[in-house]
Amino acid sequence: MSYTRLFNGLKLLYDPSKPEIELPSRIRIKNFEFHSDCPANGFVNPEDPNIKENSSFSYPVFCPPEKSNKVILMLHGLNERSWIKYLVWAHRLTESTSSYVILFPISFHINRSPQSWSNPRFMSDFLKTRNSVIGKIYNSSFANIAISNRLSDDPMRFFNSGYQTVNDIVKLLGSVKNGTHPEITSGSRVDVFGYSIGAFLSEILIMGNPEDLFSESRLFIFCGGSVFSNMNGSSKLIMDKRAFDRVYDYYLKEFETDIMKKGRLSEFLQTSKVGLAFRSMIDLGRLIPFRENLFSQLKDQVQVVALEKDTVIPMKGIIETMRATGKKDAVSIMDFKYPYSHENPFPVLNDGLFKEVDICFERVFDTAVSFLT
Repeated sequence: MSYTRLFNGLKLLYDPSKPEIELPSRIRIKNFEFHSDCPANGFVNPEDPNIKENSSFSYPVFCPPEKSNKVILMLHGLNERSWIKYLVWAHRLTESTSSYVILFPISFHINRSPQSWSNPRFMSDFLKTRNSVIGKIYNSSFANIAISNRLSDDPMRFFNSGYQTVNDIVKLLGSVKNGTHPEITSGSRVDVFGYSIGAFLSEILIMGNPEDLFSESRLFIFCGGSVFSNMNGSSKLIMDKRAFDRVYDYYLKEFETDIMKKGRLSEFLQTSKVGLAFRSMIDLGRLIPFRENLFSQLKDQVQVVALEKDTVIPMKGIIETMRATGKKDAVSIMDFKYPYSHENPFPVLNDGLFKEVDICFERVFDTAVSFLT
């Protein structure tokens, strides 16, 4: 079935409140409960533990018709509030690789955030109030006001969200490794599909390799792969310019000084491999030997598809970052003959261009399937 038809069909069928959904393809979507027990240990903003949705939530798993010992962990983009965009992606990977595909929400995203953050009327009122106090901000919108306000207030939330998500993923994949996951076979190999900021997080996971969970993993990156300083997150669908400038300035100018202060955060960032990986992925000039040595080791485990007209994570920055792998074909550049963006690479169109979208979707996912199979 074509991308456009499948997108519309899965959008109607998917229900996160149902324990199991059987699709016509015999692929099943199962929703599993998860509790995040990441300790507050001084890494988090004191207001954030009050957001209960971030601690207890569900995550969907696309299950192949027959039992499999292969798993793909899919990590999404920044400021996503729904799985709708990713349902076809996961279905295609499950269908073509016979893998379980786990869609796991990043901390404070998708269903790990209050429903009010996705309510256009509520957030529009919030936006008007904020604009009346501080003035209109470039790229400010009801869709990004929640994350923009949070990151402007405390840019460490960018790190905190990733830190909690890494700990959650270690817990999740630990259950796969030791055989306690309710669906997935013990000892299954786990590969990763990372998109946008999910690609950034995926790189840190592969580089840091917590509990040796990713020693044999392959990582396929779509619309991502660069260090943070080569990104431009100012977008009506991601965050406004004020928030991005605040986050950018903090991590490029203040972060390295702040982490020299004694404490558990400083110790984590200076001694753990995951912490060092995060720091090395902020800018090409940081921890160069550490990053380039790891990228060289991981060259056969990573493949990237970048889009020529991507302005959020431009292909130039991706190529510069991935050059350290020493692999000439580490990055494939694609361009599409229809209007697309980083945030919406495969728009659902009602005109004659929908066939072109279908073709380009297949181009990207044929590449992903080939690498992850």
